[in-house]
Amino acid sequence: MLYAILCYNDEDTVWSWSQEEDKAVMDRLAVVNERLTKAGKMGASLRLLPTTAATTLRKTQDPPLVIDGPFAETKEQLLGFYIIDVADLEDALGVARELAEANPGGAYEIRPIALFNPDARSPAPSTTHQ
Repeated sequence: MLYAILCYNDEDTVWSWSQEEDKAVMDRLAVVNERLTKAGKMGASLRLLPTTAATTLRKTQDPPLVIDGPFAETKEQLLGFYIIDVADLEDALGVARELAEANPGGAYEIRPIALFNPDARSPAPSTTHQ
């Protein structure tokens, strides 16, 4: 079953890390990612840029309102997510526990994915690591 693990944390804290602190966290997460990839459980994992780079479209009027910034002001922001393929919720919780151990201080929301549309683009677009 496919699950999304949504990663929340205090954006100001995470984006204030030094390059060394950020690399240390990413290195710990890479160990978890590599093990889960070899086990056939890890799909895409994405790191979102800060909410200052966000634009929100709200369909509360006609025409829709477009504003700079995130949808809601909250203490913790959605900073990234993982797509995993595991047997059940218990297995998904195990993955989230490993991620939390590698990157403590935030929250990990686990949601089953009801609709799956594979990326039909060929070849997949290249990305850069931030």
